[in-house]
Amino acid sequence: MSDATMLATVLHAPGEFELAHVPVPTIEPDEALVRVAACGVCGSDLPRMLTKGAHHHPIICGHEFAGHIVELGSQVRGHEVDELVTVPPLIPCYQCAPCQDGHYGLCQDYDYFGSRRDGAYTTYVAVPQGNLLTVPDGVDPVAAALTDPAAIALHGLRQTDIGPGARVAVTGAGGPIGLFALQWARLMGATDVLGIELREEKFPLLEQAGATTLSTGGEELTELAGPEGYDVVVECAAAVPAIDAATRIAGRRAQVVFIGIPTTEVTLSLRTYQHFLRQEVRLMGSWNSFSAPFPGTAWTASLDGFASGRLQWEFMITHRLPMSEVPRMIHQMGDGLPSSKVLFEPEG
Repeated sequence: MSDATMLATVLHAPGEFELAHVPVPTIEPDEALVRVAACGVCGSDLPRMLTKGAHHHPIICGHEFAGHIVELGSQVRGHEVDELVTVPPLIPCYQCAPCQDGHYGLCQDYDYFGSRRDGAYTTYVAVPQGNLLTVPDGVDPVAAALTDPAAIALHGLRQTDIGPGARVAVTGAGGPIGLFALQWARLMGATDVLGIELREEKFPLLEQAGATTLSTGGEELTELAGPEGYDVVVECAAAVPAIDAATRIAGRRAQVVFIGIPTTEVTLSLRTYQHFLRQEVRLMGSWNSFSAPFPGTAWTASLDGFASGRLQWEFMITHRLPMSEVPRMIHQMGDGLPSSKVLFEPEG
C-alpha cells in the first residue's frame, strides 16, 4: 500500500482540523496494519482538538478503536490477517520503574495513539504487536471499539473495596465511562446504585445500565446519601460541582475514585473539605486502565463481558457516522450537542 492514500481528519493546531488524503502507513517489522472498523470519541478528544492541542502537529486523533489486521510485519507472531483486534491506546516503554512493576498507565516514557502518534480518525493505523489484543469470536467490532471506556470504568472501581451490598454513586453517569461504571458496579454486587446526570433526557440510559436511583445533583444528593453516605463514589463528570458533590456524599471511610479529567482549576468547598477530613474519606485517582500482563485484566474482562452479553453497549450509542463526519461532529460536540457514545466508521 506504499502509494495508497486514505481519508483522515488532520489536526494542525487547536481548533484547526480538516479532512485530507494522507498516505497509508508503512508498517515496521514488529507492527501490523489495522483497518479501522470503528473509532469512538473520547471526552479528552474535544479539548485536545478544539482548545489544547496535541503533543505535536499535524496529527490524526482518535484512540478508542478496533479493526481488522490487513498486513503483518515480518516479526509479528500470534496474529493473522483478517483477525479482529482492539487496540489499547497506550504504548508503554516497558523499561521504567512503573512498567517494571506492571503499572503501565504510569509509564514515564510512553507513546499514545491520537495524541503522540497518529490515531484512528482515518482508515488504517500501524499498530505495534504488543498493542494487538485479539477480540473473542462473536463480539461486534463496534463493541470492541468500546473496550477502552469499559476497561477504564472497571479499572477505577477496582481501586476501591466495592463488594456485595455496596452503595455506589456515579457522577457524570450519562457518558460511556459512567454507563459502564454503573454496569460494573451492579455486576460487582452493588445493590443501591445512584446515577447522577445533569441531562434528564439521559435517565433512560442510566436505568438501562443498572442505576436504581437517578438525580440531576444539587442539594438533593445530601438527602439521597443519608447519614451513612455512599460506600463508593465514581466521579466521571470532571466538572467542579460534580467533583465537590462526589466528595461530599461519601460515607465514613468511604472511597471516591476520580476518573474524569478536568480542564479547569478544581476547588472543594470548605463544607466538603471538612466532611472528607472528619469522615476519613479516601480520595484516589484512577488513570487509564492498564495492568500486567499488558494491557491487563480490565481489558480482557471487558471483552469477556461483551462476549457473554453481561456487559451491554448498544443502548449507549447515540451517533454512528461515517469517518468523513469527524470534523463537523467534533465542532458540534464542542458546542454542546447532546450525545453519549459517538462512533465513526470508515467508508467503503
